[in-house]
Amino acid sequence: MNSPDGSTVIFRRVPETLRKRSLALFARKLQTEVARGRRFDVLITGDAELRRLNREFRNKDYPTDVLSFPGATPDSLGDLAISLGHARAQAREFGHTIEDEIRILMLHGVLHLLGMDHETDSGAMARTEKRWRTRLRLPNSLIERVRA
Repeated sequence: MNSPDGSTVIFRRVPETLRKRSLALFARKLQTEVARGRRFDVLITGDAELRRLNREFRNKDYPTDVLSFPGATPDSLGDLAISLGHARAQAREFGHTIEDEIRILMLHGVLHLLGMDHETDSGAMARTEKRWRTRLRLPNSLIERVRA
């Protein structure tokens, strides 16, 4: 999934309503501003593949919305996998666009790739995510929705 040109977004199936270029530009913005120039790649796919990846790498047999896989080289932050089905359902539930939901999931995943863990860090990731979400003009983050 890595590209020498910078962060990329790869789709298994592209819904007509998604603007691929907009999401690719957002990934590059995250690369520049949040990841401090380190590239990452995003796979947007279905629940079945997220379930398989979650089972294979985390021993959890269910689909999830975003998974992060840290990179093995200094210039690559790593890879993200995002469930289009989860993104669609969460966008509907929280009243924003699917593109905004994918952006939220990208930001969340990049913060994990940077080593943050909201399950163990006493709120540090939540504060960082909220700061970036505000700066990037995104709706409420994953962590804020879980805590609400």
